[in-house]
Amino acid sequence: MRGLHSDTGYLLYRLGLRSGQLFNAALQESGVRLRHYALLRYLATVEGAPQRELSTRLGYDPSAIVGLVDDLAALGLVERRPAPGDRRSRIVVLTDDGRAFLRDTDLMSRRVTDELLQPLSEDQRRTLHALLLRTSVPDPDWPDPV
Repeated sequence: MRGLHSDTGYLLYRLGLRSGQLFNAALQESGVRLRHYALLRYLATVEGAPQRELSTRLGYDPSAIVGLVDDLAALGLVERRPAPGDRRSRIVVLTDDGRAFLRDTDLMSRRVTDELLQPLSEDQRRTLHALLLRTSVPDPDWPDPV
């Protein structure tokens, strides 16, 4: 029988758990959690998105997206606007305050990532990032995160 630490899936789960804990602790004062942060980061790469796209791209349940968007809208970080070409439909758009929030959290994000990946060299970090992109990006049309 294999031990847990020989199971790559389990190790990825543990890394994700630790990453979420570190990010949530760093974000705690802002009233934003990692799931909110991920939504904001995605919106920074697009000109707005319908909630169903957010659900698909982020892998969150559609009902969870509604609550996340409501939370972020209450904080003034996103807003719902009429979709171009279809006034019946709404898109979620990052506000100027949302962009400022992301700029303000860039350093925090780097610190958390540095703490998480401290045991790795810069080359190993680049390799890990490339491998994670290769295995976790849902499709080639995913917006460039840079």
